[in-house]
Amino acid sequence: MEVKGVKGVKGVKDVSSTAGDIQVKEVKGVKGVKDDSLAAGNIQPDTSRTAVAEGHITPLSSLTSKQAELASFKYTDQRFADIQLLRYRVKDFETLTPRQRILVYYLSEAALAGRDILWDQNGRYNLRIRRLLETVYVYYDGNRQSDDFKALETYLKRVWFSNGIHHHYSTDKLQPAFSPTFLRTAAASVKDKLTLDAEELFPVIFDPAVMPKRVNQNEDDDLLATSASNYYGEGVGQAEAEDFYAKQKAAAADQSRPVMYGMNSRLVKENGTLKERVWHSGGLYGAAIDRIIHWLEKAKGVAENDGQAAVIDKLVEFYRTGDLHTFDEYTILWVNDTEGDVDFTNGFTEVYGDPLGLKASWEGFSNFKDKEATTRTEKLSANAQWFEDHSPVDPRFRKPECRGVTAKVIVAAMLGGDLYPSSAIGINLPNSNWVRAEHGSKSVTIGNLTEAYNEAARQNGFLDEFVVDEPTLALVRRYGDACDDLHTDLHECLGHGSGRLLDGVDPDALKAYGSCIEEARADLFALYYIADAKLVSLGLVPDGEAYKSQYYTYMMNGLMTQLVRIEPGAVIEEAHMRNRALIARWVLARAASNSASTTPAVALVSRDNKSYVQINDYEALRSLFAELLAEVQRIKSEGDYAAAANLVETYGVSIDARLHQEVRQRYAALDIAPYKGFINPEYEPVYDSDGNITDVSISYGEAYDHQMLRYSRDYATLPLIND
Repeated sequence: MEVKGVKGVKGVKDVSSTAGDIQVKEVKGVKGVKDDSLAAGNIQPDTSRTAVAEGHITPLSSLTSKQAELASFKYTDQRFADIQLLRYRVKDFETLTPRQRILVYYLSEAALAGRDILWDQNGRYNLRIRRLLETVYVYYDGNRQSDDFKALETYLKRVWFSNGIHHHYSTDKLQPAFSPTFLRTAAASVKDKLTLDAEELFPVIFDPAVMPKRVNQNEDDDLLATSASNYYGEGVGQAEAEDFYAKQKAAAADQSRPVMYGMNSRLVKENGTLKERVWHSGGLYGAAIDRIIHWLEKAKGVAENDGQAAVIDKLVEFYRTGDLHTFDEYTILWVNDTEGDVDFTNGFTEVYGDPLGLKASWEGFSNFKDKEATTRTEKLSANAQWFEDHSPVDPRFRKPECRGVTAKVIVAAMLGGDLYPSSAIGINLPNSNWVRAEHGSKSVTIGNLTEAYNEAARQNGFLDEFVVDEPTLALVRRYGDACDDLHTDLHECLGHGSGRLLDGVDPDALKAYGSCIEEARADLFALYYIADAKLVSLGLVPDGEAYKSQYYTYMMNGLMTQLVRIEPGAVIEEAHMRNRALIARWVLARAASNSASTTPAVALVSRDNKSYVQINDYEALRSLFAELLAEVQRIKSEGDYAAAANLVETYGVSIDARLHQEVRQRYAALDIAPYKGFINPEYEPVYDSDGNITDVSISYGEAYDHQMLRYSRDYATLPLIND
């Protein structure tokens, strides 16, 4: 895609030179591709799995039926290592007005423009390593069929997928299967294309002891000294960082409305003194932020209404100043902007990548409302106060008034930053507790991503292997997809927005355990209410049996099947995985202790030397979810760090080695990749004779390697070193 009107913008380099002269040699057969590119030998397409889905360029002039479109769309693409790539269908894009399509295009460009920020946040060597690997991949003229080159190709694809050299989920460093000698020789052969010292990168790539973990959560370690993420400078320790931000909070003029301290900065040590380097225009990451601003200002010019334009304007102000009070003003405007169909998020959002849970990774996302599917989430948000009032938690921890709760199902139009290629399927923002309490929140379920996951999983044998018996299997197949979506709706729309902190409780009191506890709280809220008769009366589930499919698959995942994502001998570290394990294992243990003379509500059983989850009493299981929800909400509301640590460390971390080995062996026999992510669609503006954009078309055929190389060319906004 040609980038128009960027050259000359403050802080923005000519896109033709920012990628170090890496040229995207496009794959024959993909829209807009040169026919002679393969002859150059610079990109070898994956010939075993075609990257081009026939009929995937959708003309604006003709609409196919939903059934025909679903039948023809190719959701699965290539697979490598532990990754299955998917494509998502931007359904109903053609039904938007031309102005809305242009708005989506501008917001999508803004969602891609910050790509380098995330790469640098994930590790200070990532941009240099990406440049080295891509240069070898494109220009190496040796034997491209050798085992070493094939291994480099797979490693590069994994690095792209993880936005750096650490696994996107486990955060362990990726181990290359090619030799240092091969890379050294290959780098030397393309040295005229390289503008960096490759040798200094070799220990970072090859030595397992150097930066082994992007996010370390081991409570016995200094989490900053042992984490490779780039949110803190050299020599900054955990205790002094925590003390630095504790003092900022204590000195705040308004203790009831605290900003999210540290959210948009790197904490460094200069001459022995701690100092924040703020991410803003003119500051750290300024060149990338200026490019984002450029596209946001374009979007403002075609905004759907004045409220949406004001949101964009305030976000631009925040990007220019880095002021966290301005950020709060922006989030309030964004929460209240509910009139338009098109929406977006763009900025420093989630804190999972910071071991202290303070600093936010950059992400970008453009979307529009799925009007038909949104009717179900609107029923939930309209009844938010009822759900809050009937929650099984201590009344002291309930919200007396639920304000501004909005929920919708959306169609993802573009994924960027920390939402790409691996993406969430539901989002609830903002993360500021006081903004949520006073102004409400927006919750979304990303319908076309769940559609892609569901369509790709049809008939893969997973349920047949791990579900305990035929009646339960029939239950899951009948209700599973619908209840999965509903659990996401409840989790995002109501779960995260429920409850309140007691006066004077620090929102960051749970420290490194905060993310896990928050996800557990939202999951438990959803699990408790998905079994409630209220959902039947609202028409959200067909009958009182549907919830059982969610209870079964949740327990199966928390106790067993999520373990396929963890290497032998490792522990659980990712917050969402810890949350699921915590819930399932606590409930399993509680059920056993409550059933000295009766059958437990849930148990792990063995049949034909295979382990299965067996639920004996679904109503009793719901009571256990309610009991744990009450305790988790208490921990959150009171800021009980000791209780949070005990709960997570007792139930959410360790793994039974025998069960782990069994689950991995059974899963391996199914030949299913444990992780999935997405290739983005491609948007192309349509210009009139005067060079004005009049419309935008969409296509889905771009190959994964081509997309990544194009992004490295067109969105390379930062220098290789950002200190």
